[in-house]
Amino acid sequence: MTNEATRPTPVRRVAALISMAALVASVVVMATLALSNIVDIVIASLGLSVAIGGAWYSLSHRGTVRLLASGAVVAGLAIVVVVFVVGEVRLWPWLAVAVAAAISVGSADFALREPHHDAPVADEPPAPRARRPVLLMNPKSGGGKVGKFRLERECRDRGIEPIVLGPGDDLLQLAEDAVARGADVIGMAGGDGSQALVGSVASAHGIPHVVIPAGTRNHFALDLGIDRDDVVGALDAYTDGVDRTVDLAEVNGRIFVNNATLGLYARIVQSPEYRDAKVQTSLEMLPDLIGPDAEPLDLRFTGPDGEEVPTAAVILVSNGPYELQRAKGRGSRERLDDGTLGIATLTVLSATDMQKLISMEAAGRLGRFEGWREWTADRFEVRSNGRVDVGVDGEALTMDPPLVFATRPGALTIRMPRHAPGRSPAASAVRVTEASTVRELLRIAAGKPRNT
Repeated sequence: MTNEATRPTPVRRVAALISMAALVASVVVMATLALSNIVDIVIASLGLSVAIGGAWYSLSHRGTVRLLASGAVVAGLAIVVVVFVVGEVRLWPWLAVAVAAAISVGSADFALREPHHDAPVADEPPAPRARRPVLLMNPKSGGGKVGKFRLERECRDRGIEPIVLGPGDDLLQLAEDAVARGADVIGMAGGDGSQALVGSVASAHGIPHVVIPAGTRNHFALDLGIDRDDVVGALDAYTDGVDRTVDLAEVNGRIFVNNATLGLYARIVQSPEYRDAKVQTSLEMLPDLIGPDAEPLDLRFTGPDGEEVPTAAVILVSNGPYELQRAKGRGSRERLDDGTLGIATLTVLSATDMQKLISMEAAGRLGRFEGWREWTADRFEVRSNGRVDVGVDGEALTMDPPLVFATRPGALTIRMPRHAPGRSPAASAVRVTEASTVRELLRIAAGKPRNT
């Protein structure tokens, strides 16, 4: 079905033409370079394979094997460097290919963007002004952003009650107490784990939640379309905001706003030594987890095709599916209101698997790796014979099996500042080489409305 109102503007038509021209140019130049430097490319590929294989054995073994494998990594990388330095492979043509590809993707992003995607948050109906706004703050989050941006003083200047989390305080209880005193809008200045806790209270009482990006990474704020660099400006949600409804997710009743991870990473971060020595702890633990004598992780689940899967190295369950395969927007979610969990699992059993994984990832074809599964569902269960290590929004926990993940569609109202971008990076992620994308670009270039 098409709509005359969506007929592309001349600027979008030009962008579509530029995107296709840049794509053709990058493919032609890359093919020419590959044919003219075939021997050097083969040698460099072999060196890279040696390095990848060596890295696998280095991570999965100890002692002499690790030492020899580390030497193989150095030798393999040296071969690649020598090919580019001594051989006839020149870097600048490959850089030109990368630039052309970037132009193609950027132009396609502009050409394919529908007009309503450009509508700012400011166009949405205003939220009612809070009668008793409250903001909880974790002064340690984000390296002390609460103090750096003087959020407590900023709150008082705006008529917002500040509650600063102190040593030994229970964040959930502080939030519940604030609601009991009459808070009708409650926010959190802190990391994603804290946002999930306060958000669960807001959801339970049916009041809006304000996200102040005062943590380290602030993934939840990023996917909501809140400017993570404008910490003080996020307070405007209380006085001039708009409401958006988003989903929450849970695992065995524990709410999370971003994701829960199981497998290798979850096991490693449980170690008491991990916080102070991340690399050293990982190197010490990996041989016992992926080495030749390692017992497979006891993480059983049902795959998207109904097949029973006995184990996986990594399981990622997210509140809405992540963009995991496109370069642009990777690690973010296009939307948080589609009522589904994003589920991704990875199994790597050998150096050969690792080489395939890296090559397919580099080619943008991660989905074709046989050890990779990715799907959506409204419920997901992981079974095990023992307690399971799980990272929930960055917090290391241990839970009793089975781990039951579920979505809570539309469970939380987020009050956002009117000036927020309101758009996740994943919302503009495009893959120019897909046939459907090329067809849409051709339609736009010809002045025809997009298929909707």
